[in-house]
Amino acid sequence: MRTFGLLGRNIDYSFSRKYFSEKFQKENIDAEYRNFDVDSIEKFPYVLRNNIISGLNVTIPYKEEIIPFLDHLDPHSREIQAVNTVKFEKDGSLCGYNTDYWGFLESLKPFLKPHHKKAIILGTGGASKAIAYALKLLEIDYQFVSRKKAAHIFSYKELNKEIFENHTLVINCTPLGTFPNTDNYPDVPVEYFSKNHLVFDLVYNPSETRLMQLAAEKGATTLNGLRMLELQAEKAWEIWNS
Repeated sequence: MRTFGLLGRNIDYSFSRKYFSEKFQKENIDAEYRNFDVDSIEKFPYVLRNNIISGLNVTIPYKEEIIPFLDHLDPHSREIQAVNTVKFEKDGSLCGYNTDYWGFLESLKPFLKPHHKKAIILGTGGASKAIAYALKLLEIDYQFVSRKKAAHIFSYKELNKEIFENHTLVINCTPLGTFPNTDNYPDVPVEYFSKNHLVFDLVYNPSETRLMQLAAEKGATTLNGLRMLELQAEKAWEIWNS
């Protein structure tokens, strides 16, 4: 039996373990999927020494911190500087990949309209890097939004009607609104959402976040992160077995 798993911290909620466990059962694959929940990335070598692993996913907060422990990065993860998939090569080396950008790209494309030329990305964490990379591939201009203003970064307080009218694609890369804190949402002026907006919330639990609800009330099209997660998981499986 092969072992696959997820490296992260406080990951009992893990989408990946449920998804792959169901996949293995449904497709009669002789494998198991485990959570490797560690409180420090420094314990990653211990995980490797004590387990025979065929493939690994990486989640918060180690998508960037794991890079020094890897032997190679594929071109996409090298540019993003974040890894969510590790392949164990036949020669014993570890190669990092990023399938988050792929999952986002493929789940977003069917909903894009010609007027979606500019985007704002809420949050500047590891996930936002993959989103920005995907938007770059799609030739969509983007601007980050954070609590503190910086070069090429809006602060939440700066967001106004003009910015919203010019940026009709809004992507939430923060965890705000995740169960059980479902009343929370990023501090954006929701009154400026319109039917021209496409709002992509990476949160998938609940299936409709408060941000999505408020945007939909103004006529916006809304998407959650579930399809993105499914696509990135299948891409990881493809990488592990290639």
